[in-house]
Amino acid sequence: MTELMGRDEEFSLSDRKKKILKAIIDAHIAYGEPVGSKYLAQDAGLNCSSATIRNEMAELEALGLLEQPHTSAGRVPSELGYRYYVNALLRHYRMTTDEIDQINRTLRQKVSEMDGILAEASRLASRITNYTGFSVKPRAVGRRVDKFEGVYRDPKNFVLVMLLDDGSVKTRNIRLAFSFGEEETGRLIEALNDLIAGATVEEITLPRIRELESRMGSVSTVVHPIVSAIYDTLTEDVGGDLQVEGVNRLLQYPEYSDVGELRSVMDLLETKEPLLDVISTGKDSRDVNVYIGSENNIKVMSNSTLVFKTVRRDGRVVGAIGVIGPRRMDYAKAISTIDELAAGIDLLLKDDEDPENGG
Repeated sequence: MTELMGRDEEFSLSDRKKKILKAIIDAHIAYGEPVGSKYLAQDAGLNCSSATIRNEMAELEALGLLEQPHTSAGRVPSELGYRYYVNALLRHYRMTTDEIDQINRTLRQKVSEMDGILAEASRLASRITNYTGFSVKPRAVGRRVDKFEGVYRDPKNFVLVMLLDDGSVKTRNIRLAFSFGEEETGRLIEALNDLIAGATVEEITLPRIRELESRMGSVSTVVHPIVSAIYDTLTEDVGGDLQVEGVNRLLQYPEYSDVGELRSVMDLLETKEPLLDVISTGKDSRDVNVYIGSENNIKVMSNSTLVFKTVRRDGRVVGAIGVIGPRRMDYAKAISTIDELAAGIDLLLKDDEDPENGG
């Protein structure tokens, strides 16, 4: 399933126009050349004369769904044509058994960290689709500690363990200038889980801190270093990250044969921030997002398409995977691949959380 971005125009196209438009886009995706009426009449199985096809193509061009590059007699899809194709004409790509096995086998290696799972998924997406794959670690807005644990070491040292809402685990070594026993450590962890767990940085207010100090009584001075450690953890690495795989695959497509065009896209992938903005501000959807050309709101992406899907853990978005390629993309395969990969990651995360499966 796809989350369809962009213009909302509805075209009342006849079945013949739909078949002709789909045949043109399918041929252009496959061969990268303008498509003419002669090809459609002879090889596309439309059962129409060349004259009829030419008239229909002219009407599709007038609607803005096709374009005529230079003086060529053939037509290519416009950005609006691609959008109509994705919205109304796309047939589901049925992944091969080998492709599905490859996804399941790779993900079942159970990479221990979320970053590793996403990176492996992006490599697989690039390999299967032959486009550039990417994975996103989202900006940490509203990060929370789901659960606190403590490991007592000696009277002046213990380890604070924090399980974050994105599934990651952070630890802080707490060194104190006064004695702090095992019993106090247990009491502190209980108080943290009662008062601080589930709260964002903004929600760790002075009244909560005062209550925490009250709960700790004679050893309330432990609260200051503990709260500092929690603040540091919740505010570190909040910028998000974008990992890219298979950039060299773009070189296979004539859309990137212009050195200036390719350099602009490469610079974009290196800079990362504009793409992070697009992905972070996209619709928080459980479907696959498809941004075609100017729908990306990034000038250098005007000839490219971005396909991605968010990954969740316990209902929270913990990342995203996707591919970047030319507007002349095999949309059916790209969408199905990203959907299958995201589903595999979701299943892997659920298995890891299920005690019966060793999680």
